Amino acid sequence: MTTTSALTHFDGQGQAHMVDVASKPDTHRVALAQGRIVMNAATLDIILNGTAKKGDVLGIARIAGIMAAKKTSELIPLCHPLALTRVALDFQPDSASASIRCNATVETVGPTGVEMEALTAVQIALLTIYDMCKAVDRAMVITEVKLLEKHGGKSGSFVAES
Repeated sequence: MTTTSALTHFDGQGQAHMVDVASKPDTHRVALAQGRIVMNAATLDIILNGTAKKGDVLGIARIAGIMAAKKTSELIPLCHPLALTRVALDFQPDSASASIRCNATVETVGPTGVEMEALTAVQIALLTIYDMCKAVDRAMVITEVKLLEKHGGKSGSFVAES
C-alpha cells in the first residue's frame, strides 16, 4: 500500500482544514468505487424476484446511492461541495456467493476529485439494501468497499491492483 508523505487536510500546526482548491484548474474528474454485500441465498432470491415487502430493492438502492454522492460534502466534514456531472450505479448479483456487487461511477469538471463521492455512493447503496432486507436477514455483511480508479487532476490516474 502506498501513501503520500503529507496529509493535505492538516496545516503546519496539525490543525484540520479544508484544502484550498481555488488556484487549481478545472479538469474532468472520474472515480469508480466498488463494494459488496453478502447475504443468505434466500434473501438474494427475494431481491431478484422482486418480492421484498419494501419494494424494488435495487432501484431504491440506486437512487439512495445517487443522492448520497450529491450529499457527500454534508456527510464528510472536509469534502468540498461539488457540481457532479454524472453519478451511475450498477449492481451485479452473484447467486454462487449469495452477494451483490455495487459499482459507482462519479464524474465532475472541477478543481478537486470525486473519490469520496463514489465511495459514499457505494456505502449508502449497500446500506440501503441492508435496510430494505434486514427483516429477513440481519446477518448480511458489507465488505470489500474500495476505490478502483480515479482519473483527472494534478495527481493523474490511479488504478487499484487486481
